[in-house]
Amino acid sequence: MTQSSSLSKSHKMLLLNTLAFTICFACWTLNGVLVTYLVDKDIFNWSVTQVGWLLGIPIFTGAIMRLPIGILTDKFGGKYVFSTLLLLCSIPLFLLSLANSFFMFAILSFLFGMVGTSFAVGIGYTSAFYPKEWQGRALGIFGMGNAGAAITTFAAPSLLNYFSIADPQNGWKFLPIFYGCALLFIGVLFLFFAENKKTEQSNRTIMQMVSTLKRPRVWRFGTYYFLVFGSFVAYSQWLLPNFMNVYQTSIVMSGMFAAMFSLPSGVIRAFGGYLSDKFGARKVMYYVLSSSVLLSALLMIPKMEIKTAGAGIMAPKKGTITSISPTTIKIDDIDITIDSKPEKAVEGAIFPTKSTWQQVMVKQNQEVHKKELIAKGITQINFDANMWVYLILVILIGISWGIGTAAVFKHIPEYFPTEIGVVGGMVGLIGGLGGFFGPLIFSNLLLITGIWSSSWLFILIFSAICLIWMHITITTMMNENQQTIAKQIDRKN
Repeated sequence: MTQSSSLSKSHKMLLLNTLAFTICFACWTLNGVLVTYLVDKDIFNWSVTQVGWLLGIPIFTGAIMRLPIGILTDKFGGKYVFSTLLLLCSIPLFLLSLANSFFMFAILSFLFGMVGTSFAVGIGYTSAFYPKEWQGRALGIFGMGNAGAAITTFAAPSLLNYFSIADPQNGWKFLPIFYGCALLFIGVLFLFFAENKKTEQSNRTIMQMVSTLKRPRVWRFGTYYFLVFGSFVAYSQWLLPNFMNVYQTSIVMSGMFAAMFSLPSGVIRAFGGYLSDKFGARKVMYYVLSSSVLLSALLMIPKMEIKTAGAGIMAPKKGTITSISPTTIKIDDIDITIDSKPEKAVEGAIFPTKSTWQQVMVKQNQEVHKKELIAKGITQINFDANMWVYLILVILIGISWGIGTAAVFKHIPEYFPTEIGVVGGMVGLIGGLGGFFGPLIFSNLLLITGIWSSSWLFILIFSAICLIWMHITITTMMNENQQTIAKQIDRKN
């Protein structure tokens, strides 16, 4: 078979893989919209804690099961694992329309959350069809399936409103049925048209595969993925209530903004794979982590109003306060001008605005001494965290993370060519846990600080840790290589 015909077959499988992963990712993030809608419309009276669990359960399932699913993919091939996953996960989605309690909703969410393991299947399955020089691009294109989150955040609120026109109380039940049909359709398509293929040395035992996970490099890649992928999943859900609370947007508009974050971040993965193939994944990760530090530092500045002491006015001489007006204080026969409080600051300003005024501290007929404070100064700084600027920064950091997810997985076939499924499963597991724990961390930071942008402070610190860790590791490796080369030169001389 010629190389061109081989690549043509690989591209067809890549298209099918990406389509299946996109639908799986849309289903995986379904609860972010559906649960919010059900509580907002008072269809279910779930507490904040129960809502948090329902949002996190599918993400948790999809994370912890990635490793065993990745091992199965290495062992048996992607066709049978992927098609079985798609067909089985459609069942709890159909049953979700019958859920009438928190417990039933939680159990079914746990089961359909298995679609999140599709990433571990697709990574190993896609890699098996491509040579090393194509794997960065191929895995990047496959990773574009992350855009499924944008499909849910953008389309699901409108679908819910449409389904609920005739029956406001039960119309929501058509949405999980609709998603279940999509999974069933792609599962049947996959079963009949996919070609099975396994990575080399797939006859290794499970213990031999798992032993690879002892290597520190796996955990370092997993930490990077916790940031770039876990944060992407977390914010795909967290941005919806963020915009609603901070900027008072509707659920449909908030969903649209969340989709504007999710869609570019998912689609850009193909470009991230191309950059990783062309310039090297390590160099790309330097730029990704650096931009994550910079952008999160800008995003962490909250919408705020700060009042502090400003320039006051002191009595120029000893005397008696003879009159007081909003603009002047008169001591005996001397008029002293004071600044009155300005009108309300302009809302929606891009940059912080400053207002200063003085507040009278004395009363009429009061005796004052020289240098006594008669009007205290007040300075007020307003920062509106302009919604459009905030949205642009959010989109940019999402794009950066999208490129980073492709770069992380470019490393895996280079360092672990025969264990892509198990290593990819482990790295994906860690990243998926980031998507589960992210909203929990963000909500606790919100409770502690009372500031929505506190989540970006966590991202800033975590990004800096990853950047420093990567730089130290690379510097150490380069120094060791230089010492080895120097010894070889000494022996030759």
